[in-house]
Amino acid sequence: MPYDTISYSVTDRIATITVNRPDKLNALNHRVIAELGEAIEAARASGEVGGVIVTGAGRAFVAGADITELQSLGAISGKALAERGQSVLRRFETSPKPVIAAVNGFALGGGCELAMSCHVRIASEAAKFGQPEVKLGLLPGYGGTQRLPRLVGKGRALQLLLTGEMIDANEAYRIGLVNKVVPAAELIASATAMLLAMLANGPLALAHCIEAVNSGYDLPLSEALTLEATAFGLLASTDDKREGTRAFLEKRSPAFKGA
Repeated sequence: MPYDTISYSVTDRIATITVNRPDKLNALNHRVIAELGEAIEAARASGEVGGVIVTGAGRAFVAGADITELQSLGAISGKALAERGQSVLRRFETSPKPVIAAVNGFALGGGCELAMSCHVRIASEAAKFGQPEVKLGLLPGYGGTQRLPRLVGKGRALQLLLTGEMIDANEAYRIGLVNKVVPAAELIASATAMLLAMLANGPLALAHCIEAVNSGYDLPLSEALTLEATAFGLLASTDDKREGTRAFLEKRSPAFKGA
C-alpha cells in the first residue's frame, strides 16, 4: 500500500521500513506514527516476511517529535498522543518476527524510543542517541522512561533522561543501548546479515524466544522459568523441532516450515 511519510519494501523475506521525511530529519508526527503502525502490522501479517529492518532516510534515523504538534497539546490531548505512540511501538516490541533498528543518524526523543522498541539495535558510527524531552519541559512519552532503564540500568537512564544529553554510537554501545556499531556504509548490510542469520532458524522458535523474554522479564524468576518450560514443551511437539533435530543428526541444513 502507498505511504506518505515512510517507505516499505520486502526482499528475501525482510521487510524494510524507512521513515522518509529527510527534510524534517524524519521527525515523528501523527501521520508518521500512524503509518509506522500500518507498516509493522503489514509485516507481521505477511507470510512473505520473516523479519523487519527499521531505518531512516538521509542523515537521521528519527530526530524526535514534530515540535509544532507538541506546542498545542494539553493534558488530555497529550496523554492521548503518548498512548497512541506507545501502542504503535508495542507492535514493534511484541512482533513475533525479529525487528532490527538500523540507526543511521540522529535517534533522539521518539527516535530513540522507536529504536528501543526494536529487538536489536545496530548503529552507524555517525549515530547519536538521546532523550532531550526535559529541555522542552516534558518527559519521554513513547516508552523512554521504561525501556531505557531496562536496557542500560536505572542510574545511566536517569542521567540521560534528566540531563537530556546526547551520546554517540560508541557510548551507546558501551552502556548497552545498542548491540553493534559499524561504519555507515556497512549499516544496512550488517543489519541484513544479522537478520538473515536469525531467519535461518525456526520461525516458531524465534517467536517463542521473543515472547519468553518480553513476558518473563519482569516476572519473578520462578514464574518466568515456568513460562520458558511451557514454551519449550510447545516447541518440542512441532514439526520444526522434528526437522531441526533430524537435520542436525543428518548433518544438513534444516528446512523449517513454521509448523
